[in-house]
Amino acid sequence: MSGAGGLLRVGFAIPGDLDTPTGGYEYDRRLIAAGPAAGLELSRLPLPGGFPEPTLDEAAAARATLAAALATSRGPILADGLAMGALSPERWPEGLAERLVILCHHPLGHETGLPPERARAMLETEGAALRAARSVLTTSRVTAAALAGELGVDPARIRVAVPGLIPAEPAPRRGAPPLLLGVGTLSARKDWPTLVAALAQLRDRDWRCLIAGDVTRDTEAAERLERVLVEEGLDDRIALPGALRRAQIEQLYAEADLFCLPSRHEGYGMVVLEAMARGLPVLAADAGALPEAADGAALLLPPGDPAAWAEAIARLLDDADERERMSAASLARAARAPRWEDAARIAAEALREAAAGQ
Repeated sequence: MSGAGGLLRVGFAIPGDLDTPTGGYEYDRRLIAAGPAAGLELSRLPLPGGFPEPTLDEAAAARATLAAALATSRGPILADGLAMGALSPERWPEGLAERLVILCHHPLGHETGLPPERARAMLETEGAALRAARSVLTTSRVTAAALAGELGVDPARIRVAVPGLIPAEPAPRRGAPPLLLGVGTLSARKDWPTLVAALAQLRDRDWRCLIAGDVTRDTEAAERLERVLVEEGLDDRIALPGALRRAQIEQLYAEADLFCLPSRHEGYGMVVLEAMARGLPVLAADAGALPEAADGAALLLPPGDPAAWAEAIARLLDDADERERMSAASLARAARAPRWEDAARIAAEALREAAAGQ
């Protein structure tokens, strides 16, 4: 609850390692850091790391942690949807629903590559959890619409807190050869093979590519991508350095010339805005909330269409004026993006309403 100066103290239930290098965990970290400026102090309630498919023991441990939080504080609880989307509300600790705000980055059942029956089961459980909670915080208008239209969440109980952006220095973009950068987990949803297939069609041109992302969260997709690089003879031109520290990612943005994100779905796509803050021309899939994040400043391409991606990349490599135009559009988009304090303020409003029982 509120302490001195009206600061709202809230437990934030997060599964696994908060330092995990994904967009969802980055959002959680940034929200915690920005909270005090919005009168919000988020203290982590650590949950087991097996979510969104926990073992019985992991699910029981998560419920025990939430029950203990309810017993030691009368305030609201914020919980990352990676966990709550997998815990059936009929087994929640008593009293949790009326004090719970769920942060949903995107529906778990929308993950690419899930068997249809598993996707349906995940959406059913997640929908029940979101409908049972006091309110829902999400990261884009696209995701909010999906929660209301597909999962039956009352739109009046959904708040949208889009990711913030930290200003950065523009990249010089003078790579020789030019560096095409991708940032994101090597997972089926990110669909890096489409980018590789596009670059295979441009092997006679001068470029290099680096795709920085965790290889451990979807090992099958990561191993498949590595095989494709070898089969295409591109393993010496496309680097897969794995998960990198934040400072290393920042350095890559500074060294890049173009940014590519071929994802099949994104709950927002924070890396698109991060790239735009450096003035990088951005190519992104026309999927999920990526058009919302790009807000007219990216070149949106059909997901899973290597020929379209190859044509667009070739055009940008050949046309310096077009690169400059897109760089200017990126910087303009970044300039009008919200800051993390804005996201924290919206989260604080939702949590204060939960604290007041509204």
